[in-house]
Amino acid sequence: MEIVLILLAFIALLLLMIWRPFFKQEKTQQHADIVAVAQNDIREQTNIGLYHEHKAEIEKDFNEGGIDDESYQFLIAELDNSLLQDVETTPKTLIKPDESKAFGVIWPIALSLFILVFSISLYLEQGSLENLMITPLANHNTQQSMSAEQQAQAQQQQMLDYINNMQRHLTEQPDDSEAWYNLGQTYVSTGEFELAINALQQVVRIEGEHADLLGAIAQASYYKNNQQIDAQVQNLIDKALALDINDPSTNILLGMHNFISQEYSQAISYWQRVIDDKRQGVNITALQEAVNEAKNRLDLPVEEKSLESEAVTGPNLTVSVSLSTDIAETLAKGEDKVVFVYALPTNGKRMPLAAIKLKASDLPTVVNLNNSQAMSPQNNLSSVDQVHIFAIVSKLGGVGIKPGDFKGEIQNIAVNNESTLSLEINSLVE
Repeated sequence: MEIVLILLAFIALLLLMIWRPFFKQEKTQQHADIVAVAQNDIREQTNIGLYHEHKAEIEKDFNEGGIDDESYQFLIAELDNSLLQDVETTPKTLIKPDESKAFGVIWPIALSLFILVFSISLYLEQGSLENLMITPLANHNTQQSMSAEQQAQAQQQQMLDYINNMQRHLTEQPDDSEAWYNLGQTYVSTGEFELAINALQQVVRIEGEHADLLGAIAQASYYKNNQQIDAQVQNLIDKALALDINDPSTNILLGMHNFISQEYSQAISYWQRVIDDKRQGVNITALQEAVNEAKNRLDLPVEEKSLESEAVTGPNLTVSVSLSTDIAETLAKGEDKVVFVYALPTNGKRMPLAAIKLKASDLPTVVNLNNSQAMSPQNNLSSVDQVHIFAIVSKLGGVGIKPGDFKGEIQNIAVNNESTLSLEINSLVE
C-alpha cells in the first residue's frame, strides 16, 4: 500500500510542476489586464479634466469680454473635437488573447494526459494492487520451497563469496588479525584445513602466540592429519596448555580424541575442565551432554551439575539488546537464530573481552557483560578503558561476522559505564 501511495504522490507532484507555470502565467495576465484598465481610466479622466479646465478658461475670457462670440464658438468647437480625438486615440492596452496562449494551455494538458496514461499502463503491466502486494510474498514462498540441497548450494556459494571478499580485503589490509581469524574459521568449516592453518598463523604473526590461537591451529592440524595427534599437533597442544591450562579449543580437542579412542575417563576430565571454567562463547550444554554420554558408556551415574554464577567483581556493562522492526519480522518467518553479544577492545584486537550467547527469540532482553565472561583471565573488561559492543544474529550459527548476518554495534563505551546501554540489531552484513 505504501508503494501505491508514494506513486500517487509522485504523480501529483509532477502535475503540480507542469500546471504551476500555466497558472502563474494566467495570474500575471489577469494582473496586467487590471493595470491596463486602470491606466486607461486614469488617462480618460485626465483628458476630461483638462477639457473642463480649458472650457472654463474660454468661458471666463468670453464673459470678461476678452474674446468675441465668434471666437468663443470656434474655441469651444475645437476643444470638443480635441476631446473626441483623445478618447478615440487612447491606446487600449488590454492584452488580447495571444496565439502563444493557446499553446500554453495545450502543452500542460498534453503532458498531464501522458503521465496519467503512462501510469495506468504501467499499473496494468505490473498487475493489480493485489498482485503487487502478493509478489514479494510469492518470492518468499519460493525461497522457502527450495530443497535442502539447493539451500546447501546457496550457502556454499555464499561462503565462497565471503572467502573471496575476505581475500581481497586482506590483500589491501594484510595486518587485519580479526579478518585472518574469521577466514581461518571459515576454511575449517569448508574442510580446507591447510588454508585454515595458514590463515591462523597470520593471526599469530600479528598478535603473538595465545592459547586460543594455538588451540585453533592444533584443531585444524588434527583434522588435516585424519584425526591423529602427531608430534606437530602435540607440540601445539603443549604450548597452548602451557599458556592457559583451561583453553577451551585445546581441551575440547583432547576430550574428543580420547572419546574416539574410548578413553572415556580422560575425555570427561578434559571436557569437565572447560565446563567448570564457565567461559562464554562455549556451548556448555553440548559439552555436558558429551560428558553424560561418556559416563553412560562407563556405566557411571549421570549427575546434573549446577552451574551457579559466582559473585562478579570489576566492570559490569548493562546492555538492552533488541531487534529493529523489519529484522524482527524477517526472523519471525524462519527458524530461531543464534545471537552473540560481546565486547571487543578498541585497539583492534579480535579476542572478545566478554561474550554471551542468546537466541533471537530471547530478544528484546537486557544482558550484563562482565569479567566472568572473558576468554582468558588476562583479557577481560578490567584490562581496558573502553570497548566496542556488538550484537550479531548469526545466519549459520557460527562465531564471527559473516555475510547474511544481522548486526548492531555501539562504539567507544567506557567499561565503568553504569547506565543501561541501548543496542539495536538493525543492519544486514553484506
